[in-house]
Amino acid sequence: MLVNDEFDVSIEAYSNLGKGIAKIDGQVVFVENACTEDLVKIKITDTAKNYANARVIDVIKPSEYRTEPICPLQKVCGSCQLGFIDYNYQLKLKKQFVEDAMKRIGGIDAQINDVIPSPKIKNYRQKIQYPVCQTKNSKRILAGYYKLQSHEIVNIKYCPVQPEICDEIIEFIRKNAPEYGITGYDEKRHIGDLRHIVVRGSEYSGKFLVTLVMNKSLHRFVVPLPLTREALPPHPLSLPLGEGAFAQEIFNNFDEVSGVCLNFNDKKTNVILGDKTICVAGSDYVEEKILDKIFKIGADTFFQINPKSAENIFKYVKNEVLKFDNPTVLDAYAGIATFGIIVSDISKNVVSVEENKSSIEKAKEVLRENNIENVELFAQDTVKYLKSIKRKFDITILDPPRKGCTQEVLEETLKHTSKEIIYVSCNPATLARDLKYLISKGCKVKNIQPFDMFCHTYHVETVAVVSV
Repeated sequence: MLVNDEFDVSIEAYSNLGKGIAKIDGQVVFVENACTEDLVKIKITDTAKNYANARVIDVIKPSEYRTEPICPLQKVCGSCQLGFIDYNYQLKLKKQFVEDAMKRIGGIDAQINDVIPSPKIKNYRQKIQYPVCQTKNSKRILAGYYKLQSHEIVNIKYCPVQPEICDEIIEFIRKNAPEYGITGYDEKRHIGDLRHIVVRGSEYSGKFLVTLVMNKSLHRFVVPLPLTREALPPHPLSLPLGEGAFAQEIFNNFDEVSGVCLNFNDKKTNVILGDKTICVAGSDYVEEKILDKIFKIGADTFFQINPKSAENIFKYVKNEVLKFDNPTVLDAYAGIATFGIIVSDISKNVVSVEENKSSIEKAKEVLRENNIENVELFAQDTVKYLKSIKRKFDITILDPPRKGCTQEVLEETLKHTSKEIIYVSCNPATLARDLKYLISKGCKVKNIQPFDMFCHTYHVETVAVVSV
């Protein structure tokens, strides 16, 4: 089997990275944009010792699960890998992803519940992070997601999984940035001004916080005072050209925009946001309502991108905490302490630990405005915090990033938890690994519940309930 060889194959299964699986002479081939039970003609794109990758060049006989792509750019945009598959079947695949991870990585033969679907499967995404570049000849600003397995930007002008106003805001930025002397970023040469456009929306208020990530350090920028919409001059284009004036122009042109921030990141890195953010116009947050609590989300605040689906997760976790009488709760990797705040009214007390200081500051505001007095906040690394205390909690809620928890975190969590661990994960593989470790220490997995947070992608959110 060589690169560019063509074959007719049947797709036998689906991988947890959103690719169809076929076999040629016993060798596994991963096929992009193929669905289980498809009969397709493929072209080999690269080979390795034990497998090959391929793309579809013709659908000979489509699977019953294949449907019209959610978007015309689905095949080239790397975002919605499952966007050509019937939604109900997407849910079955995601359950399979969790089952496979539990058995293959964790050696866990636990019952996996059916995936709880997202209440919205379009216009659900309330966080958009578009990389930006500029064409060599026409100098047009391009912004969108990367093509699959590349850093080539697909210039996206319409995305069905995000609110339509986001398309309008980003198009305004693309079109008008050059008028303010702002250039697009050249990743290879590390030159140009605008690296990313980040839009954070609110399902509750319909407002959006826009952040322009600039290839500069803060000390090179004269910080303007944040302006209200009423305080803007009548003709913003008469302002001096530059990032500050452009940020105010964005704010002035969209009533839906609650504020515009500038973030500064002049490092050669794939990390999107730098350490410093300033608010140029309006507010530096949007408000989101989950259950009966209102949260403030800033430019660098971690918060789920699909609030409606997130609400299902918070309900599920809260119902689990309700099984205990007035428990003490540790909320680790807390972000803006969403879980801690949600369960505060059914808990004796809650400790929320988050190393991002700006998230803790936002959480403090939420506590004040909701008159919550039984939640303690610590701007600290989870392990360092746990090693500094002697107390035990009835319940620990873990909500780590994709890489999961270190063994050290799990060890300390076990030392400081007396009854139950509720583990919220966005990566079945690392969840399975961590559950395997907890089981080896005598814990028992009571329940595993997947949720569809990221519709049309291979990502799945999972909550595992573990008795200590």
